[in-house]
Order: sequence, then C-alpha cells, then structure tokens
Amino acid sequence: MARILLVEDEDPVRAFVKRALEMDGHTVSEAADGEDGIELFLANGGVFDLLLTDIRMPIMDGIELAGLVRKQNPSIPILLMTGFAEQRERAASLAVVVTDVLTKPFSLIDLRATVARVLQG
Repeated sequence: MARILLVEDEDPVRAFVKRALEMDGHTVSEAADGEDGIELFLANGGVFDLLLTDIRMPIMDGIELAGLVRKQNPSIPILLMTGFAEQRERAASLAVVVTDVLTKPFSLIDLRATVARVLQG
C-alpha cells in the first residue's frame, strides 16, 4: 500500500480522510498546514507515494506546497482538495504539477476511488 502525505487544516476533514485511507491499508502522515507539510515531507526524505492536500490553508496553501514538493520529487502524484470553485480554477493552471482535484464535500466512496485511481497512474 501507499505512503500518503495528507495536508489539511480542518481537523474533522483531516481525521475523516486519514481514517478512510487507512481503511484501504495506506500509511498516512498528516500535517495541518503547508508549512508543516513541507517540513514533514523533507524530514521523511520525500519518500511518499502521494501528496493529498487542501488548496486553501493558512501559512502556506496547497498550491505552493505542491510546487515545493514537486521540485523535490518530480514523480510524486499530487491530489488537491477544495470546496471553492475559484481555487479549482487556480489549480487547473497547474495541470503539469497536479494530478487531479477532488471537490469538497466528497463522499468516502469518491475519496477512496479517486485516491486509488491517482495511485494507479
């Protein structure tokens, strides 16, 4: 199974996503914002199979985080989450960096299916 870096500033969403991914056997490391996310990423030598991050977060947003992560690990798939249409449009301009965008609110089934598809390449 995959090693996933989950970066989400809303505690209930982060807990829901983490539990869902662990149900599928993935190992999930979590951070509450982009700054903590990049620190965790670097502390683990960038050895993750997926970055799953919210776009809109304090301190460092998910798009900036995605760019920094991609510089360190060019092959890592990146899945963004957002509940804001304007953020989804902003992410569309990063198509070469971002694998997909998951729109909030999403169901457990949608989350698990999207993560599985992204991991399969």
